[in-house]
Amino acid sequence: MSDPNARPPHILVADDSEANRELLCDLLRPFGYKVSCVEDGEEALEFMRHQAVDLALLDVMMPRRTGYSVCRAAKADPATSLMPVVLVTGLSNVEDRVQGIECGADDFLSKPVRKEELLARVRSLLKLRHFTDELENAETVLFSLALSIEGKDPYTSGHCDRLSKYSVALATQLGLSEVEKVALRRAGVVHDIGKVAVPEQILLKEGRLTPDERRIMEQHTIVGERICAPLRSFRDVLPIIRHHHEKMDGSGYPDGLKGAQIPITVRVMTIVDIYDALTTDRP
Repeated sequence: MSDPNARPPHILVADDSEANRELLCDLLRPFGYKVSCVEDGEEALEFMRHQAVDLALLDVMMPRRTGYSVCRAAKADPATSLMPVVLVTGLSNVEDRVQGIECGADDFLSKPVRKEELLARVRSLLKLRHFTDELENAETVLFSLALSIEGKDPYTSGHCDRLSKYSVALATQLGLSEVEKVALRRAGVVHDIGKVAVPEQILLKEGRLTPDERRIMEQHTIVGERICAPLRSFRDVLPIIRHHHEKMDGSGYPDGLKGAQIPITVRVMTIVDIYDALTTDRP
């Protein structure tokens, strides 16, 4: 059963033809969608900056800004990058579609627009947007939990943020892939999330830990991996969480990996962590 208090999905229609705008509105509104219309690309971008939009239907050939240009700008803005964009076009050649894909378009509709095709694509993309929002919410909870752990120790203030930035910077210099850089950015924040299971008297203890206390502390890598494992988007982050205390000579934990057995992303984070320790006031 749908939530009676949930707001209707908000769809933005951008087309310089009044007839086309009215057609799309007439097709969508009977199905409970909130539809807003603008006349050109500049108006579309301005609208997106000030209103929450769940999906955009953009005519390709518009004055001031084409649909391609609007799509590219929307995908480059973190506030709208995950918003599905459908390009509505009378153009049918392959080159035009390739250009749309390169701009980040999620789908295409050909004119004249058919009701059944429009509704099927809108429903599919809005469902994907819902799942994306749920994933973002889960990631936000994990990041907040990780930062709350960091906040308990004054010596580690800002450590996660620095680790993320430095790791991505080093990975870029080393030519690592975008997937690896995203994993490092996320891992910089959540790598110590397993410390939520470590008692504060151990976590904040001044001086050397006893052997039993150290065994408890060392479990945080395994616990952190378990916490993040349900998120498929964290698949490439999990090895960093588990292995960020491994050492090249095999004396680290939890698995005693050494040398090339340690993933390259873990080695990057280890180097950055050492650099951060040397350049900040950490005990």
